[in-house]
Amino acid sequence: MRIFKKKDGGIVQLIDKDDMKEWPIELPLLFIEYIRNKQLESYGSAKKDVESYLDEIMTDVAIPGLVNVLEGDDNEKIILALTRIEEISKKDIEMAKPIKKYLNYLLEKNDKQIVNLAQTISKNFTNAERKKELAQKRKYMREKENLFLEGKISGEEYAKARKEYLTLKE
Repeated sequence: MRIFKKKDGGIVQLIDKDDMKEWPIELPLLFIEYIRNKQLESYGSAKKDVESYLDEIMTDVAIPGLVNVLEGDDNEKIILALTRIEEISKKDIEMAKPIKKYLNYLLEKNDKQIVNLAQTISKNFTNAERKKELAQKRKYMREKENLFLEGKISGEEYAKARKEYLTLKE
């Protein structure tokens, strides 16, 4: 157990990285992403220490474990790991981000199941990026629409922005 002391007298306890070596390969990555995305802000003065510990876990445990499995020759382990990561990518694409750089390598494998899982995960990343882009465009269009209704922009400018939005949406 790693303990981090906060200035207000509180403590933050996280599992020791040596214990994580026994976990399935995707769990240290999930742990890191979960702490960074959901918990880190609540750690107050211990935040910097926790961040450096998470970086340590990433370099010492998570990435080596992931690389060993994904670049290894045991297709069953690769398939098992990819299946779990694919499930995670459906629910929360941010949690699966660390695997993104290995997808191209996996797409070149000879095993059809590995390629299919890698393609599915890749498609999940693409869909998430597209969803994010559409959300930004929707916000932009709402702003343009409000400006148009207030008479601050011309009809041509609004029509141009609307056309760009509709093109992206398709």
